[in-house]
Amino acid sequence: MKPGLAIGGVLAGVALIAALVSLVWTPYDVTVLTIAEKLQTPSPAHWLGTDHFGRDIAAMLMVGARTSLAVALVAVGIGMGLGVPLGLLAAARPGWADELTMRGNDLIFAFPSLVIAILITAVFGPSAINAIIAIGIFNIPVFARVTRGGAMSLWTLDYIRAAQVAGKGRARISAEHILPNIANLLIVQGTIQFSLGILAEAGLSYVGLGAQPPLPSWGRMLADAQTMVTLAPHVAIFPGLAIVATVLGLNLLGDGLRDALDPRLRRAR
Repeated sequence: MKPGLAIGGVLAGVALIAALVSLVWTPYDVTVLTIAEKLQTPSPAHWLGTDHFGRDIAAMLMVGARTSLAVALVAVGIGMGLGVPLGLLAAARPGWADELTMRGNDLIFAFPSLVIAILITAVFGPSAINAIIAIGIFNIPVFARVTRGGAMSLWTLDYIRAAQVAGKGRARISAEHILPNIANLLIVQGTIQFSLGILAEAGLSYVGLGAQPPLPSWGRMLADAQTMVTLAPHVAIFPGLAIVATVLGLNLLGDGLRDALDPRLRRAR
């Protein structure tokens, strides 16, 4: 196992474990405000200190991990669930279907996830659900393009032509032959989009368009701490480190999976 893959797995695993543990236990209740204990530095009582409301930062990071991972995971699921079929359709039906799908993707790419989030929240209000929708919509063309590119390279191969001669339809060929052979591309891309989803969720929460109080979020923790950096730097340092470590871990994991799953790279080694 390559060091990058191992390090990425550990960093991503720590965030995942923290999120899962927060479902049943946290050191303190993140909804309880203890003003008398505000802005305490790390100590045995509060491992990572407290914020300006006296909330335990370690507990907030654990619950914030749950929020960030859940938003990113569902958003990637939306992107993959809609983008992969569209990409397969575009590759299987060159012509109007391909052109319509790709021009629709270009239209979505013209609006970054933050702009989409602003449009959605202007109508429905800011929330984690609307952040999921915004990030998910932006992921659709990403997976559609990756799927189409991988599938187009397979449609000219002999075993695909043999399946056509055997009487299989394009939809069946896409499901039985194309999709399994581009699964490695989708897994790697999914890992990368997962890390980008965490960044997008943090950015949306930072500007107030993501998860709303009292639900903790890494991005909103940074937003709340920006006026206290000189007074209590630990309030900003720890959520920033959580975002950096998790995104770095997922990127290393994605690179490691690409090396492990790509047969051309395996042959080169």
